[in-house]
Amino acid sequence: MTTSLIDHAEFAPLFHSCEVIQGRDNALMQRVFELRFQVYCLERGFLPAANYPDGCEIDEYDAASAHFCAFNLRRELVGYVRLVPPDLTQSFPFQSHCSDLLEGAALAPPSQAAEISRLMVRSDYRRRRGDVLEGVTVDEDPARVVHELRDHSPQILLSLYRQMYAFSLAHGVHYWYAAMERLLARALNQMNFAFRQIGPPSDYYGVVAPYLGALHELEAHLEQRNPALMAWMQKPENMDV
Repeated sequence: MTTSLIDHAEFAPLFHSCEVIQGRDNALMQRVFELRFQVYCLERGFLPAANYPDGCEIDEYDAASAHFCAFNLRRELVGYVRLVPPDLTQSFPFQSHCSDLLEGAALAPPSQAAEISRLMVRSDYRRRRGDVLEGVTVDEDPARVVHELRDHSPQILLSLYRQMYAFSLAHGVHYWYAAMERLLARALNQMNFAFRQIGPPSDYYGVVAPYLGALHELEAHLEQRNPALMAWMQKPENMDV
């Protein structure tokens, strides 16, 4: 029997994720903001470090967002993502940078959507050649991408997506927006998370394009291509922060 990660019912055995609640899990949120500062300000230079003298990257979307963290077996913070709901104008953060749509593309109902934002994996889990910010390998060879699913970083990504999926089902979120590099979108597709590009590339913390994922389509795609992964996604994970 092959030991490939794809063939296991347990898809992220080395990592666990949970939702982090602001106002309740303040110490952990502090670690989250420090990780975001490390990645977005110091490592990638997306934001000027001088604007965050306390070493914490915080913005106007955090208060309304849902936050999710991934931990290794030593309970160290190794990954993070948030889901941002629409603001009072029914807009999402990506729309301030990626306003144009491709021909035939349409937006989702704002009340049923959220934007995947600040998705990141800690640097020591993405040091292989070809790794991007989110930790997946973006080699052009599809066979190699599948091979890389055995490695740790995609486990972190899957663990976080599982938490976002559970949250979305519970809160009436049926669509996910994401501003992604083309190669990250390709890697996610290899993992059977299919997003549709809805706009041209723009400069939004690097050159990215907006994508839209409909959860019912994602579910149907996973059920067809990898029913074990779909069953794992639907199994709740309980973890105390």
